[in-house]
Amino acid sequence: MDLDHLLGAEDDEGPRRGSRSSRAGRSRSRRRQRRQRRKGYAAFLLAMIIIVGVVGAGGYYGYTWIRGVTTVKDYTGQGSGEVVVTIKEGQSAGDVAQTLVDQGVVASERAFINAIGAAGKSASLQPGEYKLRKGMAAAQAVPLLDPELRLKTTLTLREGLRLSQVYEQLSTATGRSVKEFQAAAKDAKGLGLPSYARGRLEGFAFPATYEVSPRTSPEELLGAMVERFDRAADDAGLVAGARRVGLTPLQVITVASIVQAESGKYEDMPKVARVIYNRLNRDPQMKLQMDSTVMYGLGEYGIAATHEQLKSKSPYNTYARLGLPPGPIGNPGDHAIEAALNPAEGPWLYFVTVDPKKKITKFTDSEAEFFKLAEEFNRSQDGG
Repeated sequence: MDLDHLLGAEDDEGPRRGSRSSRAGRSRSRRRQRRQRRKGYAAFLLAMIIIVGVVGAGGYYGYTWIRGVTTVKDYTGQGSGEVVVTIKEGQSAGDVAQTLVDQGVVASERAFINAIGAAGKSASLQPGEYKLRKGMAAAQAVPLLDPELRLKTTLTLREGLRLSQVYEQLSTATGRSVKEFQAAAKDAKGLGLPSYARGRLEGFAFPATYEVSPRTSPEELLGAMVERFDRAADDAGLVAGARRVGLTPLQVITVASIVQAESGKYEDMPKVARVIYNRLNRDPQMKLQMDSTVMYGLGEYGIAATHEQLKSKSPYNTYARLGLPPGPIGNPGDHAIEAALNPAEGPWLYFVTVDPKKKITKFTDSEAEFFKLAEEFNRSQDGG
């Protein structure tokens, strides 16, 4: 009985214990499910936040990229400093845009192309040098490329200048040193000197008006002068004309340089040339006795050589030597070359510029008359 009682007791309590255990298990299961749902929801929220962040960042960077592609890089304002830009023959607006970017004038090629297109000036770009500024808005740069604003200096070289004087004037106009021009003058082939010049530029740097700038090289300038001489020589028929007067082209230019130096007026030039030819062709030949050649040989200036200067041993002293000097004594112009090729007809052997201020020159074939003219010159110099 006791055992049965005990066993029964166990049987009686067994179901009650099992019932409580089942309820507890179900409770724990529900709690686990709730925790899992909460975890799943949190994970979902986290995933959504990440997705939204990625999409947002992608959108931002995408927008930034698109804006960078569609927005043209450009400076603002008028810039600062100074830049000299060269537009070369045949360059397109795109070529010019690249040059401007390379020199720091505009921020991008597209900015300039857009600006010049908007201004309707794409076809108006002209070769030359222009002054702009660094860091300019493209729209500000376009007006400064107007052909009327090209940098240029007009330099007129008068007839009869010696080469040394030409160098000095070119140096002043360009800022280049005289030595640079002297060095450039040695390259006869590069300058295009005619063969009869014998490698010397004196006499062939033609007097005319030239456009120069600080960026123009000595070689370019001197070459332009030789080219201008070639045109003048062709126009005058120099080579054929030299044969006609019995001289070489170099000798004709030498005569022309003396005519240029000795003449007060254009109308006197053919007569001065005739005096030179009459002396050269006289039998026996007379010395030219030109003060201008003496001064050139001494590297000095003046219209009348002194007795001391006349003692010069220079090959240009035509008081001491027969014939023409070894080369031109300056750079003659059209009129002097024309006179050397077509001297006036006349018997004159002498001439004297009796009044240098009024440029009055008198001619004679008489030595006695010459001395009278010389006295007239002296009186004008003394103020008498």
